[in-house]
Amino acid sequence: MKKILGILAFLVTYSSFCLAQDKLIDRVVATVGNSHVLQSDLEMQYNQYLANKGTPDVKFKCYILQQLLTSKLLAQQAVIDSVQVTDSEIDDNLNDRIRRSIQHFGGKDRLEEFLNRSILQHKEEMRPLVAEQLKGDKMQRQLVSKIDVTPQEVKKYFLSLNPDSLPYFNTEIEYAQLVIDPVMTKEEKEQFRTKAEGYRTQIINGSDFGTIARLYSDDPGSAPYGGELPFTTREGWVKEFSAQAFKLKAGEISPVFESQFGFHFLQVLERRGEEVSVRHILVKTKPTASALSRAKAKIDSLYDQIVAKKITFNQAASFYSDDKETKYNGGVVTNMEDRSTLIPVDHLDDVSVFNAIDPLKVNEVSKSILYTDRQSGESSYRIYYLKSRIPPHKASLDQDFAKIKEAARQDKVNRTLSEWFETRRETTYIDINPEYMNCDELKIWTKNTK
Repeated sequence: MKKILGILAFLVTYSSFCLAQDKLIDRVVATVGNSHVLQSDLEMQYNQYLANKGTPDVKFKCYILQQLLTSKLLAQQAVIDSVQVTDSEIDDNLNDRIRRSIQHFGGKDRLEEFLNRSILQHKEEMRPLVAEQLKGDKMQRQLVSKIDVTPQEVKKYFLSLNPDSLPYFNTEIEYAQLVIDPVMTKEEKEQFRTKAEGYRTQIINGSDFGTIARLYSDDPGSAPYGGELPFTTREGWVKEFSAQAFKLKAGEISPVFESQFGFHFLQVLERRGEEVSVRHILVKTKPTASALSRAKAKIDSLYDQIVAKKITFNQAASFYSDDKETKYNGGVVTNMEDRSTLIPVDHLDDVSVFNAIDPLKVNEVSKSILYTDRQSGESSYRIYYLKSRIPPHKASLDQDFAKIKEAARQDKVNRTLSEWFETRRETTYIDINPEYMNCDELKIWTKNTK
């Protein structure tokens, strides 16, 4: 049953596409309780697998059918336990799927050509399936939300492992960071506002909005599509953007406004209930040489105070760091995989970070470096503090307790889910088309079912 535990990761990651053909002779390929899995459901998932560059393999349909069965079993329990999903949750999920699909296919028109229907039609067809998947997802989270492990359980789990198969960990470090962002004055920002105002004026004077967006917008997600964004609720954007989008009528163009991303202006394309579709142009603010110089001077001053022991690194990060993720923890960086503070050196997100930390001895602080985020392109100055360094070693309970605890918890989660599925499988009517009974993945579903 462990193979079916990946259900929601697959179904939520891959949005289901309708077949790009006009006619499909549908049929029931499986029944779970009072729900049916249709051939079209199976083909939609397989089509998406192929669309994401999967290797053609009809046997993969066995895996897909297994996951559809699991989804329906979870969704049925969600109904019994009154687990609900809101229209807003469904809309947000659908919009995210459509947004990623448009990017994958290289434009709205190409996506609609593949679907052989409009995006609006596709979203309505997808809505029941998405609602069911989200209910199943929420049901699964509810089943395991309170699972934890005691130190005794962690030790028992570790001792049950084969000593010869214990994992080997590379060098790990604990480190903290202090981040200073360059801050521009109103005067320094004016050049970017002026540029945005110039693009807006061109459009007001008759230039095509989509063309200007493709040529000049700094938003890589929407610029290739003429600045268009899919239908989104008020909560889907930063407040400054939503304030403009939801007060204008269709066709109206907003004034230039500022958000954390830079200077925008937008045009409302269509309003539909609590959702709106817009297109926009973004001019990102890029720190001037003067702003960078001020940031470097500030962080170098903090470095001097730390080295002179006038203030601790923890205090400096707590008081002055611009990184909200770490400043309230004294700058200490957390491993997002197991929530510990130990970071494998080969997981450091940038070579510049590695180069700054690697030469340090424990309790030393690095000189400032200019760091540029690879995703956002935003720059900041940083200094690092090396708290500890653990050499390469085989897993041990003393050094790797947090990792072993998470592994023990996940093992308990898997066993809990497996037991739950086995109980429901035995008490739920399940029927699978004989065509798929040769699938190894599906044999467990009809074994001794009532």
